[in-house]
Amino acid sequence: MNRTAKGLLVAALVGVVAMAFRVSWNAQRDVARTVGADATAALLYPFVVDGLMALALVATLVLTGKDKTFALRVLAGYTVASLVLNYVHGLVPELHGGGRVQLADWDPANWVLVLLATSLPVGSIFFGSDLVAKVLHHRPARITDQDESDQSTVNRLGSDLHKSAPVASAEVPELPAIESADPAPIELPKSATALAVAAVQHAPRRATGRVPESARTPRPTRTPDELLSEARLATADWSDAELTAEAIRKAVRTSSANGRTLRDTLKAEREQAAVAGAVAG
Repeated sequence: MNRTAKGLLVAALVGVVAMAFRVSWNAQRDVARTVGADATAALLYPFVVDGLMALALVATLVLTGKDKTFALRVLAGYTVASLVLNYVHGLVPELHGGGRVQLADWDPANWVLVLLATSLPVGSIFFGSDLVAKVLHHRPARITDQDESDQSTVNRLGSDLHKSAPVASAEVPELPAIESADPAPIELPKSATALAVAAVQHAPRRATGRVPESARTPRPTRTPDELLSEARLATADWSDAELTAEAIRKAVRTSSANGRTLRDTLKAEREQAAVAGAVAG
């Protein structure tokens, strides 16, 4: 719909609302006089009801979510109230003269109608202020240029995948696993490029593979007896205070667990040697 059509539609809506407001004017003015309003208050009374209806209608076009639901409820409530007042005005001819008459012959119904007519101005203050505050604090979601660029990229990538997926499945059924340290570059068909990129982006990150044997640093495997022999040679001239697990680990280049085991073994040997020397002496 172009701007001219939208402008005509808005102008027609404004005209209809203005005519409906004029038709409802007499009924609400006469009801206001009946509940005790003076001439000036009765003249302004229609703006209280129908004016808030127009405000709620504008708020529904701006607000979203729960705030929009609230504005629609206010609009519906005041529409029903205006309908009731117009109905009573048409049902009771005595109201047309502007005198003080009962709105209904049954007293409870009259009390309810008087309460409705007198509470609408107070409700307009409360609900109107709340609606204006919601409109002023409303922040519509904005789409930045970066978001639009990302969205267009995703849409374009999705369309490319949709078109190239059958061809890629026929031409590249499976990619072989490469275990060498310096793999040679693989030329993929152009039709499978988009599919490969999408698979890399959406696939979960895998753990790093095993290091090839050729790239590992060779380290001889030593038996416990060999470790103990090396530890004896390295600590032969050490004092008991220097005989710690960390020092032994560094000396023979082994693990912390092995270092503690070697420390305990060497200390036990030294204690046995000391006991044997004392017995022999």
